[in-house]
Amino acid sequence: MSSTETVAAVGATAGYGLSGLVERLRRMAGPPTFGELNALLTGVEVTADELRPYVSFKEGTYARHRVHLGPHAELLVLCWRPGQRTPIHDHAGSYGAVRVLRGVMWETLFEMEGAEGLLYQSGREWTPGHVTGADVPDIHQLGNPDVSGRDLVTLHLYAPPLASLNVYKVGRTESTSTLWMNSWNPTI
Repeated sequence: MSSTETVAAVGATAGYGLSGLVERLRRMAGPPTFGELNALLTGVEVTADELRPYVSFKEGTYARHRVHLGPHAELLVLCWRPGQRTPIHDHAGSYGAVRVLRGVMWETLFEMEGAEGLLYQSGREWTPGHVTGADVPDIHQLGNPDVSGRDLVTLHLYAPPLASLNVYKVGRTESTSTLWMNSWNPTI
C-alpha cells in the first residue's frame, strides 16, 4: 500500500475556497494524478458558510453529500456521528484523498497477503487540516471513533469518480461484495 499524508500549513493563506476547488475540477482536461488530489485538498480552505449546505447527519450510517461530479473527478463531504465507519474497502480503480475538516478520523490500513488473505497493516488518527490519500490498490476503513464524543466532517476527492467500492473481510483472499455508488447511501 502506498497511502500518503500531507498536512496543511497552520496559519497559511489558502489560494482558494470550496467554490474555487470546484472550479479547478471543472477546468481539468483529464483526471488529476494521485499527487494532484492531495495537493488540491491541502490547498483548499473551506469556510463554515461554504460547508453549511453539505453538513447533515444520519443515524444509521455516515452521510455522503455530493459537492461536484464531473467527468474526471468527484468531490464529496461526508458527515459521521461517533461510531460510524465505512466497510473495509478499496476504490475499484479510483484514487482518493480525504481532508479532515472537523473532528477526529481513524483510518485502518490493510494488505492482501497471498493465502493468508486480508491482514491488518496499521492504524492512524487524523485531525482537522490533515490530508490522507488512498492510492490504487489500497484497502482501508475510515471512521469516527466511538470515543471521540463529537461529529466528524471530511472532504473527499476521487479521480476518476467512484463507480463502486469492493468490500473485504479480514482473512479472505478476495472481495466479498461490491457497493455500487449510484445505488448505495445516495448523495444529496
